Amino acid sequence: MKMTTLSELKTQLMQDPEFKQGYDALDEEFQLIATLIDMREKSGLTQEQIAQKMGTQKSNISRLESGNANPGWKTLQNYAHACGFRIQLQYTQ
Repeated sequence: MKMTTLSELKTQLMQDPEFKQGYDALDEEFQLIATLIDMREKSGLTQEQIAQKMGTQKSNISRLESGNANPGWKTLQNYAHACGFRIQLQYTQ
């Protein structure tokens, strides 16, 4: 019996309009998470090091990077600064 890969499962599920709509609704959140992780990786720092720079605990950084947090603008700025970056807000229609 062949096991289904995650990629194959996603392809199958994306055929369901309701699933696709829900998945697409999370796209901006996924992009934010990917950006946060990218900043940290480019800085060469660990979650623990970012936490120390921000004066918080590693578990808070882990929650932030996994999408299990609802950060405010100041938290996002502090995270970016701890990584050696700054963030800007943009909008589109």
